[in-house]
This record gives sequence, C-alpha cells and structure tokens, in this order.
Amino acid sequence: MDATRRTLITGAAALAAYAALPSAGFTAEKRSPVVKTTHGKVRGYVDSEVSVFKGLRYGADTGGARRFMPPVKPEPWTDVKDALTYGAASMQSGKGEEGETLSEDCLFLNVWTPAKPGKAGLADGGKRPVMFYIHGGAYNGGSGASPWYEGTKLARRGDVVVVTVNHRLNAFGYLYLARLFNDPSVADSGNAGQLDLVLALQWVRDNIAAFGGDPERVMLFGQSGGGAKIATLMGMPAAKGLFHRAATMSGQQVTVGGPFNATRRAKAFLDKLGVTDLAALRALSAQDMLAGLKAVDPIAASGGVYMGPVLDERSLTRHPFFPDATPEGLSVPMMCGNTHDETKGFIGWDAKAFPQTWDEVIARLPGQFNARIDIDPETVVAFYRQTYPTYSPADVYFAASTAGRSWKAAIIQAEERARSGAPAYVYQVDWKSPIQGGIFGAPHTIDIGLVFGTLDAKGSIVGTGPESVAMSNTMSDAFIAFARGGDPNGGSLPKWEPYTLPRRQTMVFDNTSRMADDPRGAERQFFNRVPFTQFGT
Repeated sequence: MDATRRTLITGAAALAAYAALPSAGFTAEKRSPVVKTTHGKVRGYVDSEVSVFKGLRYGADTGGARRFMPPVKPEPWTDVKDALTYGAASMQSGKGEEGETLSEDCLFLNVWTPAKPGKAGLADGGKRPVMFYIHGGAYNGGSGASPWYEGTKLARRGDVVVVTVNHRLNAFGYLYLARLFNDPSVADSGNAGQLDLVLALQWVRDNIAAFGGDPERVMLFGQSGGGAKIATLMGMPAAKGLFHRAATMSGQQVTVGGPFNATRRAKAFLDKLGVTDLAALRALSAQDMLAGLKAVDPIAASGGVYMGPVLDERSLTRHPFFPDATPEGLSVPMMCGNTHDETKGFIGWDAKAFPQTWDEVIARLPGQFNARIDIDPETVVAFYRQTYPTYSPADVYFAASTAGRSWKAAIIQAEERARSGAPAYVYQVDWKSPIQGGIFGAPHTIDIGLVFGTLDAKGSIVGTGPESVAMSNTMSDAFIAFARGGDPNGGSLPKWEPYTLPRRQTMVFDNTSRMADDPRGAERQFFNRVPFTQFGT
C-alpha cells in the first residue's frame, strides 16, 4: 500500500482504522475533530481528552523527478482527509517502527493538542506553546512514530501542542551531488533533509493556530541526531524566525561536513551502486538506493558511508558552532543537555559487554572515540584510575568514552553560547534507569521518556515506579516551562542558572536535583588537551 493510501484512509480501510483506535475517539461525530489547514481539511480523533492528528502531509512526494530536490508544498484537497495513522517514514536501512511503511513520500507530521473541538474546530484562541520534536537516529534512521514520542501525556500535562515529524534521511536527504553533477536540480541535495524540516516549520507557522497553538512560541527539542539537526537549523538562515526556543538532548552539531569530504562520500556511494550519471541514479528504485549506504566511509575508513548536513554555501554558509555560536541562533533561548553515562546506551542492554580488564578498556576505547578524540588510551586509563581510584574497568570505559565521544560537543556548544553572551541552560542527567538494578546508570536516550512521560511505552528504559514518575514530572515541567517562556525555572527544581564562564552552571537531574558548577570538571580539563572533531567533518 503506498503512503497516500496509507495516510489518507477512505472507504472500507477507514472502518478498519476506526476499530483499531481508542474507543473514546469515535463515540460520536463531535469526538472526531476536523481542522481546516492551508492545504485542506483533516479529521483526527480524541484520546484521553487530547485531539490527535497523525500523518498530516506538509510536503509533496519527494520521489521520482523530485529526488534530491528541495521539498515543495503539497497540492491542496477539497474533501476531508482522515489523519488517523502515522504517515510513511523516510527510506532507511532499518525496519522502522512496528507496522510502519518506508517511502520517499515521507513528509508527514503529527499533532497532539488539548484544544477542545468546537464550532471553530480547535482554534479556541488558546495560543498554547508548541513543542516540536525532531527524532534521533543520526541522519540515517528513525521517525516521529516511536511510542517513546507519543505526545498525549506531554500535551495534557503542560497544556501544550506537541508535534513530531518525518523527513528525508541518509542519501535521500543528505547525498551531496553538487560537485559531481553540473545540474541545478541537485544544488541543494546535501541539505534536502534539513530543508524538509524548514518546510515543516513553515507548516507550523501557517497552521498551528488552527490546532490551538501559538506560532510565535515554537520550541524545537530533539535527542541525539534530533539535537544535531536542531543545532544545524540554528545556523540556517532559511529557518530563522520559525522557532523561538531550542533544546538539544545528547545531540550536538559543532561542525558539519565540508564539501570535499561530502563529495568523496557521494562518490563512494555511487561507486557502490555502480552508477555514474544522475539519470541512472534517479532511475534506481528507493530500495536499491539503500545499498549504496553499505559503502565503506572514505573518511573514517570504516563503517557505512556517513550522510549528514553539508557546508554547501547555500543552505549552510558556516558551521553551527565553529568558530563561534552562529549569530542567527543567538536570539533563540537554548537548553543543552547530556546524560552521565551516554555510551552505556550503545551496547544493547547487555551487561556481558562491560569490559572486565584494563587491557580490554585500552583496546576498546579507540573504537568509541572514532577519531573524535585522538589520544593515547593508556594515558586516558591512567588519568581515570588516578582521579577515580574506586572505578572498575567498566566504570572507566563508559566514563571516558562518554566524555570523549558525546559530552565534549555539548561542552563546546555551551561554552560558545556563553562566550557570545547568550548562555544556554545546561543539564546533566544522573538519574539511573531501573533496568537490571541500575547498572546502566543514565544512558543515552533516558531523557526522552522522562520528558514525554511515556514511562510505560514499548521498550521504555525509565520504569513506572514512584521515582520514575517523580523524575519524569520534574523534567517534563522544566521543558514545558522553557517552551512557555524561554526559561526552565518555576517548577520543583532549585533555581536554574544559565551556563556562564568560568562557573559552568549545570542542572543535575536526579532524585534530588541540584545545581553544580562544572560537574566532572577534571574530565573536561583532561580532554581539553586534544581537539574534538565532529564525526562527519
């Protein structure tokens, strides 16, 4: 079933969709809210007093002749389109979410709003803050349909409008062809996925008031690759004015790919496919295109070929946080966070993957640093053993790989904001996942479920006990406050001060949250002896 049929359900398919949806949404016609957008009318459903619209089309099909080109708005429609199921996700190597279709026709977003249906639809004049979430998965995979991102609880708790989004990924969104083919249709191919996000934000600007949201209070938040996409948007002139707060969660973009390395990657991709001209590349099926991603990355000399945003001198004319924080983003209040044990989230929840000996730590650290931090691993281990004498080999491995691989970029972002006079609100999650007795600490992705309140979602790592609920409420309230006024203060937390130099004020989220100046300062100073290189640059 193609994406249009899948997202714009009619006839018998609509009856099947109704049967699978929460019964509260379809007890009466008044419980099926209809909203008029700039492209046409859409019908959602009600779940727990929140109106839900899934699979809203914000852009036209990007396949066929439009492959590698900037997105365009969809053609308007005259009937009422059902927005009851998630739209297709971008083509990617993985399977996507359960039951999810993968397609080049993937420019869809989802809306959760507490606005009550009435004679004017949902435009009740509420002017609620809009929390626009961008999914992770690097620039390679993922979608806005993860059960971790389900927006009902967050929308209801904060009286906010929640939006999640799909956009083009990997080669479909970031294959830089401008230096390989002298064809204006691929001039923007290296940042097409970012331009999709700009179009989605334009849709929010033009339509979110009809869903009870305030187009002048749009907050971007995103974890991992989502945070990196947000940092990149902060340096894109086309995105300026479309969002008014930004929160990057364990995902930063200090520098983007340069045009020469991006061209080498594109060449490796084409060589893997055995394609030499643009017409042949466009003629490939979307599924066949994915095979090119298996090319060995010519810059990293290992792994699949990287695709990400490019300094193309069109959409991006400078790096987001080099040599300083991009001026376009300085007027946007910013939150920048990380977790204490990021790299424990990269081993598949397998305690057997914990290193057992110091020799094993020394052997495995270079693979975690992956050229981001080029430093002798024996020196790293010696520093940690002296600084933290009670640490086990596993403790040292995860602390060092987190500090070198993930945390360093967050520090750069925060420091450059502080130097530019627009300091960010910085946080660190120390609160431990209850999985397997807490041995995984605060791993990568733990803040997603805490902020969304999706504690019982499939695959959740945050638990549903009283401590989980309390930590989720605290983090949700801070993010909601930030969305509402550009300042996370006002909830149960102690006063949260912006990050300034040399103090480096940081909110540490835990069962008892606290402000700390320069937490893990010894580790920060140690890794300052070598430069950080953003992967993909």
